Amino acid sequence: MIDPISMLRPRRKITGMSAILLPFLDDGGIDWPGFERHVTATFDAGLSPAINMDTGYANLIDDATRIETLRRCQAIANGRSFVGGVFVGDRPGDSLDRSAYARGIDDVQSHGGTPILFQSFGLTGGDDDNVFDAYSSLATNCDVFYAFELGQMFAPFGKIYSLELYERMMQISQCLGAKHSSLDRTLEWQRLQLRDRVRPDFLVLTGNDLAIDMVMYGSDYLLGLSTFHPAAFAVRDRLWAEGDERFYQLNDLLQYLGTFAFRRPVPAYKHSAAMFLKLRGRIDCDPTHPQSPSRPQSDREILLQIANDLDALLETL
Repeated sequence: MIDPISMLRPRRKITGMSAILLPFLDDGGIDWPGFERHVTATFDAGLSPAINMDTGYANLIDDATRIETLRRCQAIANGRSFVGGVFVGDRPGDSLDRSAYARGIDDVQSHGGTPILFQSFGLTGGDDDNVFDAYSSLATNCDVFYAFELGQMFAPFGKIYSLELYERMMQISQCLGAKHSSLDRTLEWQRLQLRDRVRPDFLVLTGNDLAIDMVMYGSDYLLGLSTFHPAAFAVRDRLWAEGDERFYQLNDLLQYLGTFAFRRPVPAYKHSAAMFLKLRGRIDCDPTHPQSPSRPQSDREILLQIANDLDALLETL
């Protein structure tokens, strides 16, 4: 039985990672200056950029684009830490493509980033022993890495691991933590309890954009929502660390943005992010990737209202 109240961790310093949107131009090309400004703003806010995640269309871009995003991020990072997604596209029934993962891991590490391993059919196939053996094998290619649990509502190859397997993965010394995207608070609370008991330095990175207050219970985060306004998330995190009750007001407004932007179809949140960033003057254009769903133009009015409300609130903090 979980008692969430007993799990609250007031005045805790939160580790924030923000999945970087890959912005597009009206002609279908990539807005590289906008990408660089967005990465810079994320670093400046004190968050660690996460490159080539779902927010960066990891499953839709080609290898050359993945490498270019890493190259540009490395130049901006100038030694600061960032995360790079390692995505391997495969099919149901395929075995683990270890060489493809190894190439992706090397690409991220050679550009100064820390790999986060997307799941695939080959990685999540089989029983707990098979999955653990796969991670153990891939860990030999990594200095350090992050794992990733993904519910099947997000991707057909996704899998939420058993607590027994999760505990075994904590024993892989190179694994610094894992992003958890089940959208289930109870499953995440269970992982936090296990983390506190087994390996306190292991990062449980919430990926629940519909419950961003999970940081109150000990989760850190790697979110797509934070790409909308990295500075606002940084202020929210500071308020929590300082025990400032204004945390709740800012968190509630950010959650309202998340609930609106991550409504069905969920992948269209990337278009919401582009519109929001354009409305704030952070990028010049706001189309989404041509293979990703879009939002209605009427969303702009609501997004502008939220942006203005956030700016007004931040001026008081």
